[in-house]
Amino acid sequence: MSDKRQKNQLMLAFTDESRSEAPMVSAEGTESVVAKRGTESLAMGEQLMEEVCERENCKQALARVKANKGSAGVDGMTVNELPEFLKQHWPAIREQLLSGTYKPEPVKRVEIPKPDGGVRKLGIPTVLDRFIQQAVMQVLQRKWDRTFSDHSYGFRPGRSAHQAVAVAQQYIAAGYRWVVDLDLEKFFDRVNHDRLMAKIAERVSDKRLLKLIRVFLQAGVMEGGLVNPVDEGTPQGGPLSPLLSNIVLDEFDRELEQRGLRFARYADDSNIYVRSRRAGERVMESLTRFIMSKLKLQVNQQKSAVARPWARKFLGFSFTSAGTPKRRIAPKAVDRFKERIRELTSRNRGVSIERMAEELSRYLRGWIGYFGKCETPSVLAGLEQWLRRRLRSAIWKQWKRGPARFAELRRWDVRADLAAQTAASAHGPWRLADSPALSIALPNAYFDSLGIPRLTVKPIA
Repeated sequence: MSDKRQKNQLMLAFTDESRSEAPMVSAEGTESVVAKRGTESLAMGEQLMEEVCERENCKQALARVKANKGSAGVDGMTVNELPEFLKQHWPAIREQLLSGTYKPEPVKRVEIPKPDGGVRKLGIPTVLDRFIQQAVMQVLQRKWDRTFSDHSYGFRPGRSAHQAVAVAQQYIAAGYRWVVDLDLEKFFDRVNHDRLMAKIAERVSDKRLLKLIRVFLQAGVMEGGLVNPVDEGTPQGGPLSPLLSNIVLDEFDRELEQRGLRFARYADDSNIYVRSRRAGERVMESLTRFIMSKLKLQVNQQKSAVARPWARKFLGFSFTSAGTPKRRIAPKAVDRFKERIRELTSRNRGVSIERMAEELSRYLRGWIGYFGKCETPSVLAGLEQWLRRRLRSAIWKQWKRGPARFAELRRWDVRADLAAQTAASAHGPWRLADSPALSIALPNAYFDSLGIPRLTVKPIA
C-alpha cells in the first residue's frame, strides 16, 4: 500500500466525526445526558471519552498502531485492514464508546522466551482494540504524565532507559556505591484490578472511561480456542498496559521520595542506591514489606539483591568499579548478543551472504542504537573483531572445497602461494577465518560494502 493511500485512509476513517461538532450517539446515550445537564455543568474529567473519540486524537492513534505493526488478534484482522474497517464502522464504534457499551475481544496469548530463561506471556489485543487503547492512552498520558515522579523513566514521552542508566551512574559517582536491586515477580500478571481501578478513579470521573478500562482488564485470554477469565494483571502487548503500570508504581515512587532515597525506575525495574550494605539491607527489608502489604505485589527474592552496582545489571548495562564509574554492557547482554549473532551467521543456514548481511544489519542497527552508548570501547572492539571472524568463517564454509576456494582467494588478490596453502589447509573454518589469506580476501571494507554497520563507529547524526 502506498504512503499516499495510507494517508488518505487515515483522513477518511474519521470523516463522519468531522462533519459535525455534535457527537454521533443515540438518544439514550451520552448526547442526551449532555443536552439535559448542559456541557458547561460537566466536570472536565467527565468528558474524557469525548476527547478519546476526537478526530485528531483518533488519527494519531491509528497512525501509531500502523507504525507499530504487530500481529493480528483473535479476530484475524491485520493492521493494514484496520483503516478500511474504521472507515465503514467508526460511527457505530464511536457510539458504543460514548454510551459506555463497547466490549473488547479477548486477547490472544503469545509466549516469548526470556533472555534469562522461562517465558514472558503476552496478551495480543485485536488491532481494533489496540487502536482504542492507544486513543485512550494518548488522552490519559497527556493529563497524567506531568504528575509522575521525576525518577520514573519507563513508557513516558521524552524519557528513556539511557536516562535512567545515566542517573544511576551519577548516584554511584556521588558515593552511593551499593544498590538495592528489586525485582517484582510477574509484575504485569499480578496487578490487582480493584486497587488499580481505585487509583484511576482518583484521577478520572468519567464513568464511561472507567468502565472501558475495566472491561479491557477483564476481557479474558484466548488459549487453545478457549477464553479464560482474568481477575488480575494488565496483559503485556496492549498500548494501555504500560501507562497503567506507571499508575500502579507511582505510589511506590512517592514512598521512595518521601524516604529521601536515590533511585531510578523503568517500568518494574527499580534500583535504589545507598552508601553501605547495612543501609541497603534495611531498605530492602522495609521496601519488601511495603510492596507486599501496600501494593499487594510480590518481590522475587531470588532475583533481588543488595550488592555492588558493578555486580548487577540495570536495563542491560552495568558499571566499572575503579575510579569514576563508566557504563559497560552487562555480561548477560553480551551473551545474548553473541547468541543472536551465532544464529544469524550460522555456517549451516544455507542463505546467501547478501541475505545474511541484510538480516545482520537490521539487528545490529537496533543493538548499536542502544548499547553503542556504553563507555568501554574495548568491549565493542572485541565484539566487532569476533563478529568479522564469524562472517569470514561463514563465507569460507560457503566456498566449495579445494580448487574453488583457491580460485576465490585469487579473485580477491591473495597471492598464489598463500592462496594454495590456505585452500589446502586441514584446519576448520573458525581457525582459517583468522588467517592472513582471509583477512586479505575479506577485509573490513568488504563488509562495509555489504552495509554491515561497525560497532565502533558512531553513526552520523
